[in-house]
Amino acid sequence: MGPTYHPTTIEDVELIEPVAHGDDRGRFVETYRREWLPKGREMIQGNRSEKTAGSLVGLHYHLHQADYWYVLRGTARVVLADLRVGSPTEGTSMVVDLHGDEERGLFIPPGVAHGFAAVTDMLLWYLVDGYYNPNDELGVAWNDPALGVDWGMSDPVVSERDMTNPTVAEIPDALRPRFGLRP
Repeated sequence: MGPTYHPTTIEDVELIEPVAHGDDRGRFVETYRREWLPKGREMIQGNRSEKTAGSLVGLHYHLHQADYWYVLRGTARVVLADLRVGSPTEGTSMVVDLHGDEERGLFIPPGVAHGFAAVTDMLLWYLVDGYYNPNDELGVAWNDPALGVDWGMSDPVVSERDMTNPTVAEIPDALRPRFGLRP
């Protein structure tokens, strides 16, 4: 039996619910399988992000890198925004809550801005299909009114980097992702 795929409002974003197996001893879950994402590339690096309640990360985006997120503990309010010029869902935003006590993975393709608010103390495990590249670490303002995002918190703790990200309208054309283009 394979995972369940849940519909999303952004093209190529996949919300996946893997099969969990459990008994009195605990539970076992395959959190990721390459075959679940036929449009994706091989994930080559795993990362861990641990945040305290009230923290906000993002919005970040990459021209070349995809992410696969899985919350292991706590609750994250995840925000996605399709920045890809020519995408059928260009300009669309979506919010999904990921909980450590639910089994759900989230695939985020290049060009889709992503961030999260730590609703509780939380632990995010994620995979990427490219090694860290400072030239592909881009961002857009987490509070850009054009995105109309409800983060679920009024006074988040945000990094200096994320406080200086441009609005969508201010992103230079050379840094705008293009739908379907990926070296």
